[in-house]
This record gives sequence, C-alpha cells and structure tokens, in this order.
Amino acid sequence: MDDTKPSVTASNNSESNAGDNDATEARLTDLCKNGLSVDENTYKEIIKLFRETKHLLLANISAIGNGMPEEAERFWFAFVLYLVRRLSEKNGENLQQGSNDNEFNLCHILRVMKLNIVDFFKELPQFLVKSGPILSNIYGADWENRLEAKELQANFVHLSILSKSYKRIYREFFLPSDANGDKQSAAASTSGYISDYHRFGWLLFLALRIHAFSRFKDLVTCTNGLVSILAILIIHVPVRFRNFNIHDSSRFVKKSNKGVDLIASLCSIYDTSEDDLRKIMEKTNTLIADILKKKPCEASECKSENLENIDTDGLIYFENLMDDSSLSSSLNILEKDYDNATRNKGELDERVFINEDDSLLGSGSLSGGAVNITGAKRKFDSLASPVKTITSPLSPHRSSASHPNGIAGGATSKMVVTPVSTAMTTAKWLRTVICPLPSKPSAELERFLKSCDKDVTTDVMRRAHIILEAIFPSSGLGERCVTGSLQGANLMDNIWAEQRRLEALKLYYRVLEAMCTAEAQVLHAKNLTSLLTNERFHRCMLACSAELVLATHKTVTMLFPAVLERTGITAFDLSKVIESFIRHEESLPRELRRHLNSLEERLLESMVWEKGSSMYNSLTVARPVLSAEINRLGLLADPMPSLDAIATHINFSSGGLSPVHSLHKHETSPGQNGDIRSPKRPCTDYRSVLVERNNFTSPVKDRLLGLNNLKSKPLPPPLQSAFASPTRPNPGGGGETCAETGINIFFCKINKLAAVRINAMVERLQLSQQIRESVYCLFQQILNQRTSLFFNRHIDQIILCCFYGVAKISQLNLTFREIIYNYRKQPQCKPQVFRSVFVDWASARQSGRSEQDHVDIITFYNKIFVPAVKPLLVELGPAGTAMKTNRVSEVNHNNDGPCPGSPKVSVFPALPDMSPKKVSATHNVYVSPLRTSK
Repeated sequence: MDDTKPSVTASNNSESNAGDNDATEARLTDLCKNGLSVDENTYKEIIKLFRETKHLLLANISAIGNGMPEEAERFWFAFVLYLVRRLSEKNGENLQQGSNDNEFNLCHILRVMKLNIVDFFKELPQFLVKSGPILSNIYGADWENRLEAKELQANFVHLSILSKSYKRIYREFFLPSDANGDKQSAAASTSGYISDYHRFGWLLFLALRIHAFSRFKDLVTCTNGLVSILAILIIHVPVRFRNFNIHDSSRFVKKSNKGVDLIASLCSIYDTSEDDLRKIMEKTNTLIADILKKKPCEASECKSENLENIDTDGLIYFENLMDDSSLSSSLNILEKDYDNATRNKGELDERVFINEDDSLLGSGSLSGGAVNITGAKRKFDSLASPVKTITSPLSPHRSSASHPNGIAGGATSKMVVTPVSTAMTTAKWLRTVICPLPSKPSAELERFLKSCDKDVTTDVMRRAHIILEAIFPSSGLGERCVTGSLQGANLMDNIWAEQRRLEALKLYYRVLEAMCTAEAQVLHAKNLTSLLTNERFHRCMLACSAELVLATHKTVTMLFPAVLERTGITAFDLSKVIESFIRHEESLPRELRRHLNSLEERLLESMVWEKGSSMYNSLTVARPVLSAEINRLGLLADPMPSLDAIATHINFSSGGLSPVHSLHKHETSPGQNGDIRSPKRPCTDYRSVLVERNNFTSPVKDRLLGLNNLKSKPLPPPLQSAFASPTRPNPGGGGETCAETGINIFFCKINKLAAVRINAMVERLQLSQQIRESVYCLFQQILNQRTSLFFNRHIDQIILCCFYGVAKISQLNLTFREIIYNYRKQPQCKPQVFRSVFVDWASARQSGRSEQDHVDIITFYNKIFVPAVKPLLVELGPAGTAMKTNRVSEVNHNNDGPCPGSPKVSVFPALPDMSPKKVSATHNVYVSPLRTSK
C-alpha cells in the first residue's frame, strides 16, 4: 500500500531482486508473443512502459487484488497492455491502413491474464493515480482523455444493464429454444442456452449502436433501440417460438380495427416515445437492408402468419429474414460487420454480453463509487444497483397501470423497478413536462428580465444558447462514422444534441422563472438586477439544467464533471445552486433529485477541495491566514473564461445555427456585470442568496442527513447584499463578510455530511456513543483549526484517521485494518480513498523531501495527520479534559486558526434514522421509517 515500504517479493539481495525482475519481464514477454501475438513495435512499447512502472508494482503489491504477488502481477500486466493498446500512436496508423496486425482488445487481454472486467475496473484507478506522471511523460498530458477509461467503464455498466433487460424481455416474448434446439426446450430456460434468434437480436442491436447511434450511446436511446429490435423479432421470429398471445389485452393495450398497434403497445409498456421509436425502427430496417442485403417490403402488402391480427400500417417486413436457411448466414454477416467496425479500437468486445455466464464479465457491482478514474463518482450508482421491488411510482407523472420493468407479464406481475425502467420513466417526465414548454422566456420571466436596470432578455437568451452549444456540441469536427455504410450517424448526433439543448434550455427558463418569482416575493420588488446580471449564477443554472438532461438520458460520453469544464465554472460554484434548483422545480422526478443529491455529496466530499476550486478564492478572504499555504500549493481557481471566449472556441457564429441562434449570433456580451473576471479577485466571487437563504434546509440534507431541527435558522440577507463583494460586510451576518458567511455555511454542510458518515461507521464498528461524539468533535476541530489538512484530499480520509486517532487515545482495541475493512462496506467507498492520499512533503517538513506524492492512509496518518492534530487528540484523552477551556489560546499559535464567527464545536447532531431495519431474525424483512413528506 505504501510506496516507501519494501515489497513482500523484493529481496534484500540485489542479485536475487534482479533475477526476480528478469523472470517477471520474461513472463510478460511470453504473454505478448504467445498469448496475444503482438507485433514487435507494440512489444517494445509494452516493455518500455512496464520497466518505467515496475517499481510501483513492487511497492504496491499487497494493495492490488487479493494482495498476492501472482495476482498483482497479472493485474499490472493487464494495465500496461491495455494502456499501450489504447494510447499507442500506431492505432491511428492502423485505422488508416486497415492493418490486421495487433488486433488484441481488452477482452483478449483479460482472458489471457485470467481476470474479469469488474475486477479490472476496480483496480485500474490505483494504477492510473500512481503512474500518472510516467504516463504524461510518455504519452503527453492528454493521455487520460485519450484513454477514455471512464467512458469505457460507463459503457460496460450500460451494456450489462441492457443485456440483462434484453434477456428478460426476450424470455417474456419468446421461448428459449429455436429450430436448432427444440429437443432441449425443457432444459433451455434454466441452462443459459441462447437461441440463434436471441443472438441475432443482440448482434443487430450492436450494429445499430455502431452505425446509427455513433458517439452518443446514452441509455435511453439504446433502450429505444432494443425496443425496436423487439418489434423486428415479434414480426419475424416464427410464431411457434412465441411465448405470448397477440390477443393478450393486458400486454398489447393499443388496438385499432386493423389489429394490435404493435409500436404503440410497446411504447406503452416501456415508456418510450412513439415518434422516437418509429425513427429508430427506420434506421434498424435500413441496417437490415444495407448489411444483410434483405429486401424491405411494406408489411401491409405481405401475407405472413407473423403479421396476423397486427395493424401493419407503417411496418416493414423482410421475407425469409428468420428462415433457417438464412439465419446462420445473417449471424455470420453481423459478426463480421462487428469485427470490421471495432478492429482498431481495443475496447470491449460487446458480444460477450450475449452470455451472462461468461467468466469475463465477473461478479459484483461497479456501483458505490468503487470505480473512480478522476474523481467522478456514483454517476452509475443507480444503473448498477440491484433490482429493487417498489410499490410506488418513481415519478408523479407515471400511471399506476404502467409497467416500469421490462415486460408486463399480466395483471399479476409485481412492479419491479430496474435501472432501465427508471431511466425511461425519468425520460418520460422530460418528454411530457418539459418538452411542451416554449424555447424562449415566458411572459412572466420576460417581465422580470425587463424590470432590471436595463433589459437583459437578449443577454440571457444569447448566453443560454452559447453555453448549451458548448455543452451539447454538434458533431462534424473530427467525427465520422465507423463505416461508410450509413451516412446518417452524424446527422443523428446533431439531432440528438439539438434535442438535448432544447430540453436543457426549457428547463433552465422554467426554474429561473420560479426562482425569480420566489425572490420577488421575498424582496417585494420586481427588480432583480443583482441576480439576473450575474454571469456565474446563470452558468451554474445552465450547467445544472444540462446535467439533469444528461442524467436523464444516462449518457456515456458526457460524464460529470464535463458540464463544469464546458461552462467554465467550478464544483464550488455549482454547489451554490443545487439546493435551490431542487426546491424550485417541484415536478422533478425522485431519480433526478437523487442525482443532484449525490452530486452535492461528491462536491462536498472531495471536488471542492481539489486544486482549482473557487472555494479557495473565498477561503483566502474568509481566512487570510491560510492564503500563504493556498498560494504555495497553487490551489486558487483560474479566471472564468468569458462568454465571448467560449463562443469563439465553439465557433458559435459560424453558421448552422437555429433561427433562435441566428438572432443573436452577432451580439456582443453586455450585462455581465464584471462577473467574468478572475475569481482570484475578491470582488468577483459572488454568492447565491437562493442557496444561502435556505442554507440549512437543503433537500440532500433533509433526505440524507435528516437535520430537520436546523430549519429554524434565520434567513440570510436579501439578494443585493448577498451578491456583493466577498469582502463587503454582510448586513445579516453579525459583522461577518460575505466570504466568511459563505465559508461558514459550507463548513456546516461538511460537518453534516461527516456526521452521517461517522454515524454509519460507528454502527458498523459497534462503537459507543462516546466514541462517536469524540470522533465528530475531532473532525470539527480539524475542519476549523487545521483546515489545510483537507486541501487536495477527501473528507473520508480525515474521518478514517479520526477514528483511528480516537481509538488510540481511548485505548480501544481497534486496528486501522478493521476500520478500512468496514469502510469498504460503506456505499460511498472508493479504494483510492485509503490507497492514495495526497501529501506535500515540503509542508510536512520531511528531511530531504520536498515533492508532492500520493501515499497510503497509514503513512499519511503517521507522517502528516498525527503531527498536525496531536494537541487536539491529547485534549480528547483523560489528561486533556481540563485543557478544553483553553482551546482558543492553542489555536492562536496555529496558522489554521478559525476566522471570526466560525462555527463552534458542537455535540453530535440528532440524526433521524432513515435506514431500513431488519425486524425478523429468520426472514429478510426490513422496515423503513415513514418520511415526513408522506
């Protein structure tokens, strides 16, 4: 776990050590030559990267996999091979030359190494963190973007979900046997046997993803694709293999005098858009005609047993598509097409998902943040979570008669909520509630915009279009279809991006109007100039709207924090509007509320503490004594890019704009009120009164933290003063500056989040309430008096150290190993938290060391944590009781002393128990407390 500790496999004898290294390299060479048959140039690159990172393997061998040297070596080989395959410059040459050499992909690598995909992704982040500087030296600073590890992981999670949904759907509609397996029918349903029809559907779906969906392979679009495949199968798979009756009124609810309306019925089952499904059906039919060379016919003109009692208007039928004579040939063609389309990518072979029993897929889940490449966490928690049986709808707009899971098996089917059904339900909200809204400010919002010191309507509209164009860019720049068979892929990307821009725009205007209405009621005035001319506020609102649209569609290529990067704001900026956004959009589905809640947790736990966070710009004003350390570490945020700079970067005025775009494409950017200047300048780090007014009643705190007793806090100051310079006195802050008020609010949120996590660990470790109080007290003191310990770190790292420190001072028999073992079971756990902790040896005054590094948490505890908090730990012990009244004098000698008015150390808050409790010793029966809102 620690880079500085000797490896369990390293020998003190240098000759023996060299022999071990030679043997390791020989094993890698054998795998390259015999297992994967790599070419000579690729082999040289693999050996080069392995030699550069070999010392990291030796230093971290016990922290990889199960800690055994043999398994650690296999993981390290896989990492090296995968990175070379993805980052090698030769990949571009292969793509152009159509080379058949060096075609190994991730699946080949993992099979040779006897590893599975889930374990690979769980261990990969540690390798990337440790070897990051080496990779930058070899492959350039942009290696992480080129690697696309996060996207590949997201793609794996999506395909896992989709393949399970497809398997469930197929078995609801068709028998699990075909012409080649009739005699095995009885055993097929339990043996995992995959029929040729089943296989054909999945391969056709993969072809659709590659050729028609191109780079935006979001979950909602892919689900629509699967439903289109289902429709194709229903009208082509021989009737004798059906597992349904076309007259089943509970399944096929849409009918006409011509028969069952198949498309409308499937849309009713899966909450899909009928228009979207018909468009994708057209693309699927085109694929069949282009790739399989089948002749399309109007279904209404065909006579087939499959089409009986089905309304054939608008349907396409392919003669002999599923005949025994052509099915085998079609499968081979689809296999070859997939090989040709993915040959030079080195990614997953998505055909493995056709067989869930494939050992390559592994077991377990990638949820709970176990996989985190660069801090992005829990984007796919809801996707990879176990299936949950729920008796209430996810959204108030869902009919109780609709079936959220896959296929309805009739009236007796129980409501099972799956990741796919959740995504489709949320997409239905976007489609039915937001899409019908106008794509320009409503009359009421326009009144607010015109009531400012000057009319800002044009500014608001122009900004919205520029920022959303930056978030959802149209394809065409360097984008191309994998094959030339279909030219519509980029067109679909452009249509997709335009639809998402419109959804985000309409949501932004809707919530902005609600916020303005609420502010006007508080201020008893219509003039909201301070709010409506603030550049940073609007960008945060647009980013939040876009993130909800992305979360609804479950995109792969636009993972958070992409919206921050494209809008020029920081995590701390976004944290100011999340609460108000939730509060002012009452129709927001529960899944999207959860998404924003999880984002707020991510922001608080680590992202606001990262280098480049605008929180540090406020902290230097609120606590000047920390300025030197913040500047020395280079933590301050860069200036927010101007709107004109973003417009230039995306070539906003270069044509191809919608009519609304064109209206403003030649406008300058007035009315920004100076907000685009550097956040390093105190006068520009504005605060959002919308968040501060309800600073203790955030939905994420109400729901997850349950601190409802804090709702009685007084309201923060009016809008105008809240958006003033951070150095300006806050009229409602008891002599505090705006920066001090904002940082204290932020610290309160950190303490509340820590309280929940400390409480969960105490329950898991079965510790006393006194220990809980001590750990919480120590955490608060560190946050207030040793704030710099949080810089560039995760709050869980501080919490884990607090537990061990309190255990030692209280003489508890509790080891760090036990603490980490139990922390692994926490839903937010990421292995990097305890495996890779940032240290700056210069600030630690380590003799002979001045560089920055990442070490394991035990090294951090011994070298950094204990020296910094020893006086605070002593106070928690028996001998320190009498010293607690003298805490202020201790703080005065420390650079991290609290600023005036900072939160006092408080007792552990009362947390309502919202977690399910097991109520039966013999049955898995759990009871959850009723929410107050119910």
